[in-house]
Amino acid sequence: MTAGPAVEVTGLTKVFEKGRRTIWQRLRREPDTREKFVAVKGIDLRVERGEIFGVLGPNGAGKTTTLRMLATLLEPTSGDVRILGIDVKTHPREVRANLGAMLSGERSLYWKLTARENLEYFAALYHVPPKEATARIESALVAVKLADRADDYVERYSTGMRQRLALARALLPDPPLVILDEPTVGLDPQSARDLRDRVRELKRQGRTVLLTTHYMEEADQLCDRIAIIDHGVIVALDTPAALKRRIRAGEVVTLEIALTGDDAALLARLGNAASIARSERHNGTLAVTAHCASARDFVPAAFDAARSEGATIQHVEVVPVSLEDVFISLTGRALRE
Repeated sequence: MTAGPAVEVTGLTKVFEKGRRTIWQRLRREPDTREKFVAVKGIDLRVERGEIFGVLGPNGAGKTTTLRMLATLLEPTSGDVRILGIDVKTHPREVRANLGAMLSGERSLYWKLTARENLEYFAALYHVPPKEATARIESALVAVKLADRADDYVERYSTGMRQRLALARALLPDPPLVILDEPTVGLDPQSARDLRDRVRELKRQGRTVLLTTHYMEEADQLCDRIAIIDHGVIVALDTPAALKRRIRAGEVVTLEIALTGDDAALLARLGNAASIARSERHNGTLAVTAHCASARDFVPAAFDAARSEGATIQHVEVVPVSLEDVFISLTGRALRE
């Protein structure tokens, strides 16, 4: 394993073709007219060793496709990828021996086996030396706080416990790089907090963590740097603090406004006093997110504008700039849209 970054990507591209060519089309040597979809469009990326690096993006933005190419589960259409200095195209087995992956949508555990039996199976699958397997399994179970439940069947585990066991499975090769695709999705708050603690421990051990998440606060808490992907390209890459400084506003104000008529005139008046980042209307309530220099100045102006349009402001909240504000300003949509 050579020195250098944990992940180095240049011009990474993935093109999918929709539909299949029939056998008759192939026999007749008809031209391939299938529609092509470019999921990842020439991404350049560098992840340093020992950092927690986050990848954010709306659904369908290309983030999971990118992680699967880094994990050697998808072959890139073009571009170069080096993991820990190892070329993914020419040495995929060596790459897999040096990373652990916990990917969303993957049935990664056998529920009719115990946790220990699952890890014994995957240790053999990952070619963990037999002399080291028992110690690694115990270490992985301790790391995710499942040592006392190691001989219980996985079907009796809670969702949070299964996620922790999936992380233990990823740690079996003792990998310097761990890829986590939405590791806390679907977990209750306590289980999610516990798994975040496990991710921080990976960093303390000197490992590199590359993760995607649907939770902005989680990315803000965990990540040293974040890349935001939209439509298959990286639209921003920096530390969480530096990304938040991109929003040229001192404060963010959210309003809930009861309105019966058209909202265009009211939004235009609000836009004279602040930058309207987002507005949504549901069942007679207009929700507005505004970026402003001073909430003390904007809020009275908002009440005046609402009264003039026959509307009523029902709720006001003033919050600091968040990663979600940055995300929406860059992509124009919330993470789950």
